[in-house]
Amino acid sequence: MLVTLEGLDGSGKTTVWNALGDDYPEAVRTREPTDSWYGEAVDRSIGDSEADPLAELFLYTADHADHLSRVIRPALAEGQLVVSDRYSDSRYAYQGATLDGVVEEPIAYVQSIHEPFTRRPDLTIYLDVDPETAAERSGGTNKFERVAYLADVRDNYEQLIAADPERFVRVDASQPPAAVYADVRECLTAVL
Repeated sequence: MLVTLEGLDGSGKTTVWNALGDDYPEAVRTREPTDSWYGEAVDRSIGDSEADPLAELFLYTADHADHLSRVIRPALAEGQLVVSDRYSDSRYAYQGATLDGVVEEPIAYVQSIHEPFTRRPDLTIYLDVDPETAAERSGGTNKFERVAYLADVRDNYEQLIAADPERFVRVDASQPPAAVYADVRECLTAVL
């Protein structure tokens, strides 16, 4: 089973992901961007405010493709639970916002690039927090952590959730971390 954690920067995805490692030690915990050289290229582009948004999309897509072939598909083939901190929905939401005005129907465009090769998550836990809180928590250290941009990203996530409501479970990430984790754990227990 492939479980993905999604949400705005500062929503607590990594905190939840780390806690899941204690409760599900047998699970393969992974994340995007990865620690591969593709992921390093993505990290460099995140730090570059002048990075071309279309080129950046393809860096993220290359990292995702490598992640699937190197980590996700082999683990799933062995019957393991895989929990990913960010996955393709991050691309749809974030690059969808970045590409607004660059391509027509940005979310659909990004999805069309991924569709031929990606693997749909079995469950996506969306940690929902408002853009102001997200920006404050994340520290606004890069171009993706600004309130106005995060508001567009959140709108994109809402579109994704509306289009695939049976896959997404919304968790209120404005709660204290222990309460957020308790909700995530309850959700996973019900599914597993």
